[in-house]
Amino acid sequence: MPLPGQPTAAEFFAGIGLVRLGLEPAGFDVAWSNDIEPAKQAMYEAHFNDRGAHEYVLGDVAALRGTDLPAGLSLAWASFPCTDLSLAGWRRGLAGSHSSTFWEFTRILDELGQDRPPVVALENVVGLATSHGGDDLRAAISELNRLGYSADVLTLDARRFVPQSRPRLFIVGAQNPPSDSPAPSPLRPPWLALDPSLRTHRASLPTPPPLLVTGLSAAVERLSADDERWWTAPRADAFIGSLSPLQLERLTQLQAGKKLVYRTAYRRTRNGKPVWEVRPDDISGCLRTARGGSSKQAVVQAGRGSVRVRWMTPREYARLMGAGKYALDGLRNNQALFGFGDAVCVPVVRWLSENYLMPLARGEMSLEAAG
Repeated sequence: MPLPGQPTAAEFFAGIGLVRLGLEPAGFDVAWSNDIEPAKQAMYEAHFNDRGAHEYVLGDVAALRGTDLPAGLSLAWASFPCTDLSLAGWRRGLAGSHSSTFWEFTRILDELGQDRPPVVALENVVGLATSHGGDDLRAAISELNRLGYSADVLTLDARRFVPQSRPRLFIVGAQNPPSDSPAPSPLRPPWLALDPSLRTHRASLPTPPPLLVTGLSAAVERLSADDERWWTAPRADAFIGSLSPLQLERLTQLQAGKKLVYRTAYRRTRNGKPVWEVRPDDISGCLRTARGGSSKQAVVQAGRGSVRVRWMTPREYARLMGAGKYALDGLRNNQALFGFGDAVCVPVVRWLSENYLMPLARGEMSLEAAG
């Protein structure tokens, strides 16, 4: 149960609950969650084991009504599906069957009337900023404006906190927005230009940590050489054989090193032919699911004259999402990979919550005159 005066939050498209893991350390009580996928609900409930103190509503957001939410919410968070906005998808935008769930979320906010939460947070891929020439972002902000919110738009890469390249776009809607900050911020790059006719604000925020340049190797599980998860020699040879000359030279140099090093790899289609590409640095590529045309990520171990390859494990996915202690017992491998691949990086949510969402919800940020 929330403490007296404790801000409460609802998480839409909650998945396996990584947003909750970031909100709670900032002081939010996450009282209500919703998602459509039973496998994700199973992961969520097995990890949190709420014993009735939290409501997880399984089902399509289109079937929900404002009356289904608890009263007096301080924050509504929505990580609506990115399938129609991602570069890995078809770029159908907010009109696509998946990303159009945004409009169901705002419909529910509309139904809440005067009981709308004072703060709303939206998360999606950075492709939302350019989808349909920027029209989708304008439409999203305009809809928040209609509901009484000013909007702040930020970009934040998980790589500032974990060794995974995962840039994301965040929109913070505020009924009582803070005064604009005159200082530039790396969270608002020059290409993120907003329509001046919309009601927007730019909160003053601390500079986030710098982008990491290493750390994948520390997150990799150490498997013995005879672990069955390593690919067979013929499969590893086929992997190496698909590499371009530049990629092969890079891998050969790593193989000749005296220490074991780790890299991630993706399978791409080049000129109609599947090939593998290995990242050059000690950073993971963006974790994804098999949806939207993307593929699972492999781990390459090279050095001391050898090369081994395998799929990334669920525990590695969890660590790279900042949820290294997440409960994984009894899960199917693909269930875990889908759950984490669709989620939001925990320390990103925590940083945004501690530095922005919680102060805003508590009314501790300087306020501008309403209007």
